[in-house]
Parts: sequence; structure tokens; C-alpha cells
Amino acid sequence: MPSSFRWRGCSVAAQPVTQSEVQAALRRLGLAGRPVCVHASLRSFGRVAGGAQALVAAFLAEGCTLLAPSFSYDFAIEPPPELQVARNGIHYDRPYPGGAAGAGRIYTPAAQEVDPDMGALAAAVVQHSGRVRGDHPLNSFSAVGPLAARLIAGQAPSAVYAPLRALVEAGGWVLLMGVALENMTLLHLAEQEAGRVLFRRWANDRQGRAQRVEAGGCSDGFGRLAPALAAWQRETVVGRSRWLLFPARAALAAAAAAMRADPQITHCGNPDCERCNDAVLGGPLVA
Repeated sequence: MPSSFRWRGCSVAAQPVTQSEVQAALRRLGLAGRPVCVHASLRSFGRVAGGAQALVAAFLAEGCTLLAPSFSYDFAIEPPPELQVARNGIHYDRPYPGGAAGAGRIYTPAAQEVDPDMGALAAAVVQHSGRVRGDHPLNSFSAVGPLAARLIAGQAPSAVYAPLRALVEAGGWVLLMGVALENMTLLHLAEQEAGRVLFRRWANDRQGRAQRVEAGGCSDGFGRLAPALAAWQRETVVGRSRWLLFPARAALAAAAAAMRADPQITHCGNPDCERCNDAVLGGPLVA
């Protein structure tokens, strides 16, 4: 097992971070030509010349395939009684979080909507002319680059993390740009690998009929997995942004093993968190 190591870039930058600096960092991390799932905070850089579009251009210029979560809960609908399941991280007798934003709406991969908390990079990927977007109404992934179609092809309402499985199979990486483990969607796939059933939420299918779709749970406790992932972590700093890099296959295996050994390790610590409590018990009871 490789030991943890760090690369240090420049300290706080007075000037905007440039595309060429981002490209240099990608090469320094050995990511040129590789598929990478990226979670990013543009604000963490201080400033980026050209904004999120420059970040996308940097990955493409280095021959990378850039994969990003592009969630869109505006397509969510309230849970119909006949599609409700037990131990699903939700109290059905309380108002559904987010209301019924998706009432009457039908998602397709051509949609441009992205939740604001996905960040500017995810929005830039969705707006890119060459992007491929997954077929999941609430938790789609989008990708640009040589392997984009391969990574996205398997995503479906009942296979939410298929792009991450494809990333693992392709020998890909997960890069956190100025964000922490709580933003690392691969750890939701690790929950599934550890034996948990994913939560169910609701959206319309292509015919406008209500359907159950797979979705992740609470990630506020994922920082507690840091010791399990430390041996695989690489690090660099670009501008003000601290980057953490993980090999997807190794990180998935290490996180899943930690969850099997201690199911409570992912709990956020709030005793009233329905999603954490039900996830620790194994997730929803679906036939």
C-alpha cells in the first residue's frame, strides 16, 4: 500500500490562477489522459482567469475525461403512497423536503438544470457543447472528454452510481478541488459496496408517471473516513485551493471496508438524522 505524500504548489496567489497553472497541476498529479471525477469549489482558488470554463478547458487540454455530479432536484416529486418504502430516511407524515418542484416535469439528458450547490464547474460541464449527461432525473452525472460516453452510458434511475463504477473500471481518479470528503460522491457508492441499500426518491418517468429512483443519503459524516483513506491520498495546492486526489478503485475498497467494520463511522452525529439512522440499519426495505 503506498504511503501518503504531499506536493506543495505556490502559496496564496495575488493574481488569478490561470488555465496553464491548472494544467501544470494536473500533470504534476499524473492525471494527463486519465478519467477524473471532480468535485470543485471555484471560490477556493481565490480567482480563476476565465472562471469554471477555464477549468474545463484545462482538463480537456490535458486529454482528461472530466466527470462531475450534476444533480437536479427540481425534478423531484412528492412520494406517492404506493411507491413509499420503509426505513427510507424520511418521515412520510411530514412535508416532503423541497416540496413538489417536479410536478408535471419530465427530465431528459438534454436538460440544462443543475442545482446551485453543485457549483460552477458542474454547471460549466453541463453547458459544454460536447458533454454527455446521464439518464437520472435527480442525481445525474455529466462528462466531457474522450471517455465521456463510456462513463455515462450505464446511468439509469435504478443505477445512479453507474458512472462511478465505470470510472473505477477505467482506472480513474477522484479529485477534490477545495472541498472535503463530505463532497465525495464515490463514498455513497462505497455505502452500496458495504451492503447498504440506497435510498429511494421520486420523479416522473418519460411518460409522466411517478417512479422510484436511487439516491444517496447524508454525507455530513464522511469526514470520519479520512483515516481509512489517508494512505491513498495525494495533495497539492493551486492558488488558494487545496486539492485532494484519490485512486477511485482503492478509495472505494478502503471506504467500503471501513463501513463494514464500523457501520456507525459515516453517521453525521445528529441523533435525529433520519438518513444516517436508516443507512446504518442497512437502508430502505425494498422488494
